Amino acid sequence: MGLELYLDLLSQPCRAVYIFAKKNNVPFEFKHVELFKGQHYREEFGKVNILKKVPALKDGVFTLAESTAILLYLSRKYNTPDHWYPSDTQKRARVDEYLSWHHTNIRGNAGKALWIKVLIPLFTGQTLPPEKLQEVMDELAISLKQFEEKFLQDKPFIVGSEISLADLMAIVELMQPIGVGCAIFEDRPKLSEWRNRVEEAVGKELFQEAHEIILNIKELSNIQIDPQLKEHLAPVLRKMMK
Repeated sequence: MGLELYLDLLSQPCRAVYIFAKKNNVPFEFKHVELFKGQHYREEFGKVNILKKVPALKDGVFTLAESTAILLYLSRKYNTPDHWYPSDTQKRARVDEYLSWHHTNIRGNAGKALWIKVLIPLFTGQTLPPEKLQEVMDELAISLKQFEEKFLQDKPFIVGSEISLADLMAIVELMQPIGVGCAIFEDRPKLSEWRNRVEEAVGKELFQEAHEIILNIKELSNIQIDPQLKEHLAPVLRKMMK
């Protein structure tokens, strides 16, 4: 049995895993787990990841959850170029530092615009007032300022002159608000130039392929949502709508 990656490219971490695997010629079978259809709650998928989340990896009888763990596993097993997760202790520590900060800052804020503009109306039939989106964008602006000042500074990439896992995890999150028309790179030339460098390093064709769904997210407006998924997300949605 070969390597299987369970993904839905609507998900930011899934896109990071997909891009990394494709860019580094990792041989894998793409197992599409459709989140809107609640396929991650099915018993069959639970045998791969009891947490019932994507991305997930299955390598023979070995299974693995969590995007960062999956990326590190792939980088080690397939001996990918050193710049992704440097062997240099201090450079590696910079990747680790960003990934530790990422979850409650860039990841915690960037995806909310998508929920407010598209997913909450899709799941509930209700729209949120413009001031709610503005509140989210203000929070994201703080994270972006910290990202530029602390992590990017005057370097081409987070760890220096080459792309790393830190850049990859950051860019897939920042494409979420882009997908719903939030021009977060405008008036941020340093951030915009970084984005262009990341796209070039990944390869524009692969980058566009991975982000095709999110860049056409409004086409999902008529999709049928799995009732179990709606029920599971109800507490989260109520919290976000307050």
